[in-house]
Amino acid sequence: MNEIFKFMKSTKGLILIIILITTSLIVAIANNKKENPINNKQKLLIIVSELLEKQHYSPQNINDDFSKKIFTKFIEDLDGDKTLFLAEDIEALKKYETKLDDEIHGKAEFEFLNVLNGIYDKRIDQTIITYRQILNVPFDFTIEESFKEEISITTYALNLNEFNDRLRKKIKYMALDRYVDLLEQKEKTVIDSLKNKSNVLLEQEARLKVLKALDKVYTRVKAKLTADERFNSLVNVITNQMDPHSDYFPPVEKRAFDEQMSGRFFGIGAQLQEQDGNIKIVSLMPAYPAQRSGQIAVNDIIIKVAQGNEEPVEIIGYEVTDAVKLIRGKKDTEVKLTLKKVDGTTKVVAINRAEIVQDEVYVRSAVINDENGDKIGYIWLPDFYADFERQDGARCSEDVAKELVKLKAANVKGIVMDLRFNGGGSLFEVVQMVGFFIPQGPVVQVRDKDGKATVLDDKNNGVLYDGPLTVLVNEASASASEIFAAAIQDYGRGIIIGSATFGKGTVQRNIPLSKQPLFYDAPQPQSDLGFVKLTFQKFYRVNGGSTQLRGVTPDVVIPDLYDNLKIREKDIKSSLVWDEIPKAIYQLYKSPTFDFVTIKKANEVINLNGNFQLLKSNTEWLAKRVDEAKPLQLEKYRDYQKRIAATVNQNNSLIKSKKDLDAVVLKDDYDKFYNNADKAKGERYQAWLKAIKADLYIAQSVNITKSMINNSVVTVKELN
Repeated sequence: MNEIFKFMKSTKGLILIIILITTSLIVAIANNKKENPINNKQKLLIIVSELLEKQHYSPQNINDDFSKKIFTKFIEDLDGDKTLFLAEDIEALKKYETKLDDEIHGKAEFEFLNVLNGIYDKRIDQTIITYRQILNVPFDFTIEESFKEEISITTYALNLNEFNDRLRKKIKYMALDRYVDLLEQKEKTVIDSLKNKSNVLLEQEARLKVLKALDKVYTRVKAKLTADERFNSLVNVITNQMDPHSDYFPPVEKRAFDEQMSGRFFGIGAQLQEQDGNIKIVSLMPAYPAQRSGQIAVNDIIIKVAQGNEEPVEIIGYEVTDAVKLIRGKKDTEVKLTLKKVDGTTKVVAINRAEIVQDEVYVRSAVINDENGDKIGYIWLPDFYADFERQDGARCSEDVAKELVKLKAANVKGIVMDLRFNGGGSLFEVVQMVGFFIPQGPVVQVRDKDGKATVLDDKNNGVLYDGPLTVLVNEASASASEIFAAAIQDYGRGIIIGSATFGKGTVQRNIPLSKQPLFYDAPQPQSDLGFVKLTFQKFYRVNGGSTQLRGVTPDVVIPDLYDNLKIREKDIKSSLVWDEIPKAIYQLYKSPTFDFVTIKKANEVINLNGNFQLLKSNTEWLAKRVDEAKPLQLEKYRDYQKRIAATVNQNNSLIKSKKDLDAVVLKDDYDKFYNNADKAKGERYQAWLKAIKADLYIAQSVNITKSMINNSVVTVKELN
């Protein structure tokens, strides 16, 4: 019996439970089909609700209270600034506010979304007519009035007149912003054609710019945000209400998620760009299908995309990310592109997809030389990626190990690991990676919904790199990034630098969903209904504390541009709570270069540094402006905009290093940067290196690393 229990708690056991739940649900649905006909959408809702209520780490009952939360959030997602629905629309939908749970469980007919779709489509068409009428008439920018953005709006328009006035102010704000920009261009230019343009013509041009922008937005809304897409959004709202990281992925979205994690996909090898509502080909990757076909050229516009012989989908108005999802697919399958050529002709080109490796999302490194001849290694890790589908698939831990070996061979005396904007990824990979820097020992603890905690250890008794180490983080460093930073901090292995991290302390697993019964021994999971990324565990530091909500507080805190933005886990209403468990048994790392005096002095210097304090003050001031009403009178708006622009420009100046770092790439990477067969890619690599040289936060991390090398105290001069 104990062995059976252990199996059911394992990875395979969890999947088997899901399969049994799904299969029993499908059978139950089939048996009751005559009494209560259920379509595929409601089948999906029933499966998802069972999964959430029975297998989520901290499940909530999908009841009337839960229904109200879903109702409110879904409406907010569709109309955040309350310039789409009227109060009467919301009142008409209110009868479903406490009935969504019944629809989700299959106990009531699936009505809510059908009713909402009718109202939504009607209001979209009405909004298009209204904004075009508004933009036909010149704006009077001498009138004293203001516009409040979505955060300040709490009620829906009571009638069409109020709705039209609210929409008018929004559009007037958009036009005023462009009008002021044109006035500034006119004042600065020496070109007669612009210099001699009247303000009347500039105001007209500003309205045309807004019209073009809104037409683009609503073309996409009508083309892409279909009833099916809105259903997918509703399912995602349901999963997100359990916690922000339980997500629903339709099949095509799941493929995109896997591509991001693996760095590989099957496509045609073309870089795309949205331009005036069209998807244009801006470059072709050498030796990939698009180039090899000889039928596709730079500046071709993609009008339609078809999967083999299926009906083509018109993609005018699509964003690049939406178009890419249609163009990519399974290996060796055919995609047909309808192209508008530069000469105006139209051509249909059929191409078989091939594997494309996105090496730009993999680890990179550089060497930073200082004036004393010391070398500091710099490693950039954008994600904790892992391709477990292939035996030779990309693994970030293996790639970091290679960079460490290369940097050690280059005789670096310290290393900066940059995890800024790293949103996480594979838990397995982060455990391996921490092991490069510490002897054998625990890295992270995970606890399941029943309260059982498991310690994940680095089992390799050795250290790949034992020199000075700093880890650079910010507000967007999440999940696996936080595990890495927390372990390095708890062991005293290195110094964490930057801003408090995101605060995601939960673990997810992808569960396939199907209309048909799932079979445990099937070679490939059936997933015709998509996947749910389910939160089933929380992770904890080896010291017992959770990173959930609180994140990791750096040893050396440096103000940055994002400090006061509400973008962390703690700013999301449905986030799980913080807690702690007993700490694991581990030994502090004994390092002659790790010195708490260095940390203390570095913090003192930063707190006394005028530039950093100014940056902190500026970001606080800008954050307060978000809730303010924006003036719609020309001179007041110009003054308002100048103050905003001056502060933003000052901030951008403050975060640039006064002197460029001497950053170079290793010999092994030279060709990738300077002799790349894909010229555009080579230029992007060079731009990355250029950005490193001017990055103040990397410069500060290098200075602190140098102080660890020399076991010296950081000076004010070094940090300026």
